[in-house]
Amino acid sequence: MLEVRGLSAWYGQAQAVRDIRFQVRQGELITLVGRNGAGKSTTLRCLMGLHRQMTGSITLDGRELTALPAQDRARAGLGYVPDDRGIYARLTVEENLLLPPQVGPTRWPLDRVYRAFPVLRDRRRQSGTKLSGGEQQALSIARVLRMGATVLLLDEPTEGLAPVLVQQLREMLLDAKREGLTMLLVEQNLRFATAVADRHYLLAEGRIVESLDSAEIVAREHELLRHLGV
Repeated sequence: MLEVRGLSAWYGQAQAVRDIRFQVRQGELITLVGRNGAGKSTTLRCLMGLHRQMTGSITLDGRELTALPAQDRARAGLGYVPDDRGIYARLTVEENLLLPPQVGPTRWPLDRVYRAFPVLRDRRRQSGTKLSGGEQQALSIARVLRMGATVLLLDEPTEGLAPVLVQQLREMLLDAKREGLTMLLVEQNLRFATAVADRHYLLAEGRIVESLDSAEIVAREHELLRHLGV
């Protein structure tokens, strides 16, 4: 579904990502794990076309995206959920959902969004400022699905969430996976990553140094936690 070949990226003269190569198959949930500064978020921004100082190839469902601007990548089916969630605080939940145009190939109608995220139906008249961190994360994911994304790029979705909200987010992502969505998740919470993902790519100093399944992550948890510095 998503293939990345030879991705490298720079900030000025400083190289942040070096020859990244990986694949995400249809319906998989894959994580990029690594400590702060490893290049995880930069990789997502490159995939979405938000960081243009890069080389390499990005292919979505057989279509080459590398030269396309971000809006055309969204039309092709990429959906990006940034770590700041991007909620319009003065708009209601429903206005946040309705504001972006539906551009991708698998656009969710509003009733489907509310079936998948009942908490948003219950809060649909409330403003973004009245939502908890977990509810804001649900809204940011649901908004991208309504736009028509077939592949979700999620940047640190558990950051700043209380444990009970992390558990709710876990169930949301597993429900989305059961709907057949393909997801690439940047995450530092190793236990959360193993609870939701099929495979994991470990980044260090801008490179993928290992590809692991969840059983390998669990078996090496203490070693990997030391590597991540958490």
